[in-house]
Amino acid sequence: MKIVSTEFVIGAMRPEQLPEDGLPEIALAGRSNVGKSSLINRMIERKNLARTSSQPGKTRQLNFYRVNGALYFVDFPGYGYAKVSKAERAKWGRFIESYIRERKQLKLQLLIVDLRHPPTEDDRLMYDWLRHFGIPTCVVATKADKVPRTKRLRHLRAVRETLGLDDAVPLVMFSSETGEGRDELWKIVETAIAG
Repeated sequence: MKIVSTEFVIGAMRPEQLPEDGLPEIALAGRSNVGKSSLINRMIERKNLARTSSQPGKTRQLNFYRVNGALYFVDFPGYGYAKVSKAERAKWGRFIESYIRERKQLKLQLLIVDLRHPPTEDDRLMYDWLRHFGIPTCVVATKADKVPRTKRLRHLRAVRETLGLDDAVPLVMFSSETGEGRDELWKIVETAIAG
């Protein structure tokens, strides 16, 4: 996709703050520090529109990034980060759950995992939950540039097996550093929006 315009629109913390323009939405979920913001920046070819942080758990809302006036990337708070209180995690959880289950504009959920390691228990729970509710999902394995080429297939197989992905669920190997996987992921996103 040719990127013409990108903008941060809102960090929504409550349902009434969600955009109402009806554009299709592509949401990103994954544990803290898995590279969601870096993935967005690479997809839209901007260095720092989505804020990256060395401090995990920084994102505390649903961040909406409008691309070409045609769709949103929606960055979720990272899960699995212990310094956030249980009450706050529960509050985010309820908001995110209602967003995923009820948001008509949500066309595709990207589940972001780290290619270097097998998916975590939180990743498995998230994928099982998405599958249970029939949410269209694509799994993206980031940090591909950190895995030697000779070991990548083994790591991809571990992701597929650990999550229990069936063959119909796309699995994209991605690197925010090199751009590997960007074109493939854009094709999946465009297909989801067109459908």
